[in-house]
Amino acid sequence: MTDPDNKAKMEALSARIDAVKEVHAPKPRTPDHHSQAQLAWRMVIELVAGLGIGFGMGYGLDAIFGTSPWFMIVFIFLGFAAGVKTMMRSAEEVQSRQAAEMAEDETHPNG
Repeated sequence: MTDPDNKAKMEALSARIDAVKEVHAPKPRTPDHHSQAQLAWRMVIELVAGLGIGFGMGYGLDAIFGTSPWFMIVFIFLGFAAGVKTMMRSAEEVQSRQAAEMAEDETHPNG
């Protein structure tokens, strides 16, 4: 049998643990309406950066080798491809994060 004094201590400890859990419980997430705009700007910047870097490299190589815009044209297309690839990687990252959040919400519907 359990000692009544131990039972009271266990109940007090349980109450203290519940109080600490309540204080440190994660706050419910509120939807951030700015996150979609930030994601869109991030993707635009990635694409423009790829184009800009490709333009700069092509222009520099054209200046060094004395070719007309051939290197610039080739590197602009390569920069565009790199920008699109980076955008797709960002989109996959966001999609996997949202899938993980949805799975977490399904496993813990109340909290």
